[in-house]
Amino acid sequence: MTDITTDRALDWLRNGRDPSKPFLLMWQHKAPHRPWMPGPRHLHLYENIEIPEPETLFDDYAGRGTAARVQKMSIAKDLYEGYDLKVSPRYLSSPDKRGPTFPFRWLNEQQRAVWDAAYEPRNRAFAKRRPQGRDYVRWKYQRYIKDYLRCVASVDDAIGRMLDELDRSGLAENTIVVYASDQGFYLGEHGWFDKRWMYKESLRTPLLVRWPGVTEPGSEDTHMVSNVDFAETFLDIAGVPVPSDMQGRSLVPLLKGETPQDWRKSFYYHYYESPESKGSWHHVARHYGVRTAQYKLIYYYLKDEWELFDLDVDPQEMHSVYGDPRYARVTKELK
Repeated sequence: MTDITTDRALDWLRNGRDPSKPFLLMWQHKAPHRPWMPGPRHLHLYENIEIPEPETLFDDYAGRGTAARVQKMSIAKDLYEGYDLKVSPRYLSSPDKRGPTFPFRWLNEQQRAVWDAAYEPRNRAFAKRRPQGRDYVRWKYQRYIKDYLRCVASVDDAIGRMLDELDRSGLAENTIVVYASDQGFYLGEHGWFDKRWMYKESLRTPLLVRWPGVTEPGSEDTHMVSNVDFAETFLDIAGVPVPSDMQGRSLVPLLKGETPQDWRKSFYYHYYESPESKGSWHHVARHYGVRTAQYKLIYYYLKDEWELFDLDVDPQEMHSVYGDPRYARVTKELK
């Protein structure tokens, strides 16, 4: 899918646009998404490599409220052997771990042969070993993270093709490249996969920009920015007035290396879905909150529970200090 999307984007860049006019190409991928199916050339990537585990893989959530404990996005409990981890039916460890089986109907006979050549030896080794307890969680993490990174590798390859085409066509020096995501993602931190929370790993979002002659190569900006700023940025670059009712702000001054004195010092977040919602995923409780440079306050409003984190002291957000008298003033300000 990544390759096809890239082929079409490159074809448009070469043949589909008016070369006498400026262009905006939005070229988006969904490869690192459940159930994390790598393409054929990446099926054996990381075969004999052990990916380092995050230090919070076995988080017990003791330092937070009930929301973190009742979610359903745990690698240990909520990743299916069949659907997510590609264990074929005859090797599944037990019915209660079966879940939905992997959708082999998506593969034709030739594709299935290539797929089985990669996964069947792994599945036989899993069935022979039958890890238990924490070893089982570690096995699930390795299977999950390797498939995720194999999917990401296809995106990396695609970006390389696009950048090479910009070089080949002479467009590179007059083209702004923006690489971003819609959210962060859990790669085992806190024992989780997926996203949704206001905690660091899902709130922080990748954003890289290459603007030849304007943005200093290798520079890093630490201002708080958001994906609601993207549209205003593109309008500003194009010389189009930004409507006053838009909620973001152009990033052009930051990309020029400037430091606006009135830039935002806090960031608001709100997650609306919940276990009570029809068709909800992963049982992440509804919450909203505010993030500043040092602090993060979260309110689970259907549970009437608060969490407060001092990010200088606790960057992994393991221990809420809400209710601690030493943070009374900060709590009042954030509320």
